[in-house]
Amino acid sequence: MKKSIILLLALVFISCKSANNKPETYVPVRGLVTQNAMVVSARKEASQIGSDILEQGGNAFDAMVGTELALAVAFPNAGNIGGGGFMIYRKANGDMGAIDYREKAPMAATKNMYLDANGHVIPDISTLGAMAVGVPGTIAGVFEVHKKFGSLHIEAILQPVIDLANRGVIVTEKQVQTISSKYDDFSKANRDTIPFMMPWKANDTIKYPALAKTLERIMLNGPDEFYKGETAKILAGFVQGNGGILTEADLANYKAKWRTPITFSYDDLKITSMSPPSSGGICLGQIMTMIEPFPLDEYEHNSLKYIQVLTEAERRAYADRSFFLGDPDFVTIPQDTLVSKSYLKDRMASFSFDAATPSHALSHGNIAIVESKETTHYSIVDRYGNAVSATTTLNASYGSKLYCSELGFFLNNQMDDFSSKPGESNMYGLIGAEANSISPEKRMLSSMTPTIVEKNGVLFMVVGTPGGSTIITSVLQTILNVHEFNMTMQDAVNASRFHHQWLPDRILMEPNSFNEKTIKALKKLGYKINEDIAPIIGKVDGILVLKDNTLEGGADYRGDDTAIGF
Repeated sequence: MKKSIILLLALVFISCKSANNKPETYVPVRGLVTQNAMVVSARKEASQIGSDILEQGGNAFDAMVGTELALAVAFPNAGNIGGGGFMIYRKANGDMGAIDYREKAPMAATKNMYLDANGHVIPDISTLGAMAVGVPGTIAGVFEVHKKFGSLHIEAILQPVIDLANRGVIVTEKQVQTISSKYDDFSKANRDTIPFMMPWKANDTIKYPALAKTLERIMLNGPDEFYKGETAKILAGFVQGNGGILTEADLANYKAKWRTPITFSYDDLKITSMSPPSSGGICLGQIMTMIEPFPLDEYEHNSLKYIQVLTEAERRAYADRSFFLGDPDFVTIPQDTLVSKSYLKDRMASFSFDAATPSHALSHGNIAIVESKETTHYSIVDRYGNAVSATTTLNASYGSKLYCSELGFFLNNQMDDFSSKPGESNMYGLIGAEANSISPEKRMLSSMTPTIVEKNGVLFMVVGTPGGSTIITSVLQTILNVHEFNMTMQDAVNASRFHHQWLPDRILMEPNSFNEKTIKALKKLGYKINEDIAPIIGKVDGILVLKDNTLEGGADYRGDDTAIGF
């Protein structure tokens, strides 16, 4: 069994150029390469459990269940059983599909539930504590996947996760930072002291006996335990006891939903990504269609022209996102038009290399008819040729910060991903409209972008990332890094990233990572640059199928992410 070693020396490729124009100092850095199968996730413990399942003969869908639930133990600020997510799959025979296990608004939710008597958004109510909690979907999602595609008994998948929870997880330096930064919020959201309010240090071990017992009941009784059993009763009572509106009926009525993913082409690539209520697939498709006519491979990587083209396409796609996208079970989305080449050609017609397009001058397109940086992603390829790309979240880091000690997990604050008040931004600056307004049992809009890329009809890439509103642009740049600039998977993941989302009108750039001359040139053209609030733009975990059919993992050095396989 091999484990990936993330080389910080990989940062030398920040100035990397196209294959025909690489600097002499550029030395490709290859991630872990395996012959048969691989899992790349935010924590080595989760990747190890997923890889072990694959090595025991399980398929990518078995490994998805194990990896997802292991992340709930090893990476509790985003891994979860109290949140939800999306998964894209590609079977060995080429069949593609998607499942939506996104959270839903409780039945008692109302459109104006977060507004005061004067119509103003009440601070913190949609982000902190019990009123921020949506109906969790993770357990329904993984069990639905296992029911349809799994090959191993559920006990073989869940017992290692339960053992991990009882054994405990070693605290990393980065985890200490995230825990300590949330002490005040933990105190505000919880009436009693929770385990995460202890003064944890790096190399300490946190054990999760309550979560282990919850998972044992779920292993024995299936998803009904979480949605209709003892766990459901405890969970609903806990949320209501803390002032929330989640009920046993909300849990009992929850169902994960199979969806038709978004599929589009870019050069010789076929790209499949998540459909609404995720905005990821449509926005990614819009951006890549708008930039396809430009000779990106002739531009230097992260050069002035390259940044301009991507920024202007992103600006236009995010403007459309804010107006048109929401839960397709509640609103009509002009999906075919939004991704059509004629529509997107018109959207880019106002772009000029001579000056930035001000966002205030750019609204949504003429068609007749929000989100956390602490999401987590994992990518899986098995020995049989099946692939899974899944992104899951509590929304903000540790979600609502509300922790059910009896059950051993955090609850999401996913309700903030709705438009609490159309036209105003959420906690990540994303502007929403009526399409994403709150309604009972509605799924909130997301930016999660689990993606699978094929080349010449065969599996080429499995990729995704956390990062809230930056998810879409991080996935975009990772794909382009491989396709346009011939980077290795590890180099593509580690390369410096930038982001624009229409409003606020600024380009976020990873600090100290871009050429100062380029930044000055962008400012001269009217672009506003912000490096202060973008220390990390996504933590991408990807797998690249190499020409000899071996697998290369790209695990992001920005986190504790790890690739493991055999």
